[in-house]
Amino acid sequence: MAVTLSLEPAGRSCWDEPLGISVHGLAPEQPVTLRAALRDEKGALFRAHARYRADDHGGLDLARAPALGGSFAGIEPMGLLWALEPERPFWRLIKRDVQTPFVVELEVLDGHEPDGGRLLTRAVHERHFMAPGVRRVPVREGRVRATLFLPPEPGCYPGILDLFGVGGGLLEYRASLLAGKGFAVMALAYYNYDDLPKCMDTMRMEYFEEAVNYLLSHPEVKGPGIGLLGISKGGELGLAMASFLKGIKAAVIINGSVAAVGNTIHYKDETIPPVTILRNRVRMTKDGLKDVVDALQSPLVEEKSFIPVERSDTAFLLLVGQDDHNWKSEFYANEISKRLEAHGKEKPQIICYPEAGHYIEPPYFPLCKAGMHLLVGANITFGGEPKPHAVAQVDAWQQLQTFFHKHLGSKN
Repeated sequence: MAVTLSLEPAGRSCWDEPLGISVHGLAPEQPVTLRAALRDEKGALFRAHARYRADDHGGLDLARAPALGGSFAGIEPMGLLWALEPERPFWRLIKRDVQTPFVVELEVLDGHEPDGGRLLTRAVHERHFMAPGVRRVPVREGRVRATLFLPPEPGCYPGILDLFGVGGGLLEYRASLLAGKGFAVMALAYYNYDDLPKCMDTMRMEYFEEAVNYLLSHPEVKGPGIGLLGISKGGELGLAMASFLKGIKAAVIINGSVAAVGNTIHYKDETIPPVTILRNRVRMTKDGLKDVVDALQSPLVEEKSFIPVERSDTAFLLLVGQDDHNWKSEFYANEISKRLEAHGKEKPQIICYPEAGHYIEPPYFPLCKAGMHLLVGANITFGGEPKPHAVAQVDAWQQLQTFFHKHLGSKN
């Protein structure tokens, strides 16, 4: 009987969907090694592997069989994806073109040898970032540079503005995936893209205000307010937008700072200066990486740098990786909560994830534990452990969708 590798769904799936992986036609209790590999658009190779043993009937289902070692251990149906590691050190898996899939190659090898034995079977699976029918609309309106993703059917959908961190450019993969869940999502660039400023010394809220107004005025976006989704620097900017601008009904902030960091925030005649960077507090890890978690002065000491969240009437969901080493995300979340409560505002919902790092992404992205930080100019540790970080990403993805549907509603 030939060995076969079965995938469910077969052929293609969306990146944030679970993938069923099973093997048939093995000998009873046969030891095998499963390997996964994919290349990103820049040619960087990511790999993972795990050792398994077939059941008494020669079958293997990753939803029921524990991995006996390798890139992970235990029952982890999606481990071959979330445990992917780059061959190139400090390389983060990012989807740059959402109109093409990541192609995952899966192999089943005989035995448990470190390099694998004889190839028994293989399969190729496409992991897509746009559900069938999702519409992608480039936006160049006034100063706004963005891409709007709309669900397949024409209608009036809850709108979300999506912001990433200091990498600059325009990342679309989170917006494109969320559009498949019934939201109109606009991924917004804010520097180092097209004709936008090349650096971010100054963040002017008027630009973001223009983006909010554009989204609110779109015929397929329902009002009276929109949602905001921001991670890292995008979370910090999201807090500033919710504090200064109107029209933001709900905001999900993933590991964001409540202080201005690395640049001045301007709105009309108001200015928030950045907190001081305390370079003497940068430590080196045993792996030779910089650890900058203590390198920012507290906004409780430099209060002029504290973003005035007490002005906001936005509902907040704060998602926190408790092992974030980019900055003190849990401390910032608690200070946001204290400030809002002290001014009689709605208490934010805070969800803390033990052993999760800085980049809490959509499900099944591998943990980026360390990498280049543009403000630091060196490789730093971002924190996190692979398995708990993977668990956090699956939960956070569901939590933010539930939160946005609660506060923004569904399609009209």
